Amino acid sequence: MPQPVGTESRAPRTVVSIDTTVLIAEAFDQAQVTELRHSVTSCAHAAGLDGQRLDDFVLAVNELISNAVRHGGGRGWLRLWHEPGRVVCEVADHGRGISAGRLGQRGRPATDVPGGWGLWLARELSDAMDIDTGPAGTAVRISAAVGAG
Repeated sequence: MPQPVGTESRAPRTVVSIDTTVLIAEAFDQAQVTELRHSVTSCAHAAGLDGQRLDDFVLAVNELISNAVRHGGGRGWLRLWHEPGRVVCEVADHGRGISAGRLGQRGRPATDVPGGWGLWLARELSDAMDIDTGPAGTAVRISAAVGAG
């Protein structure tokens, strides 16, 4: 159903377990990408990620943020939280969703084809990834174990 003029649509509902510490919950657009990436780095580090694990997780989150801006209507919502033993990030948007064909692609994208790297990188650089997508938007959740590696 179309939104009435002058109202904003809501972000997809996130279910966060009770035993968590919310670190970031923010809406963003292109202007906030760099600042948000720095916030994710600081918060994920404070939650226990460090070294290459931290770098990989932040790069994965950055890819999801960039995808939301590029393909999800120019803006999105990021939630970052700490659960026992892991850091979790969810990036949501109100784009048209991801096609079944694109979702089914698990292999490394061809080097001679532009695009297609964001979800692949996020999957490769995190411990787990879940995608909820449809015509009302997409929410991608990734996590990284704290103290692993």
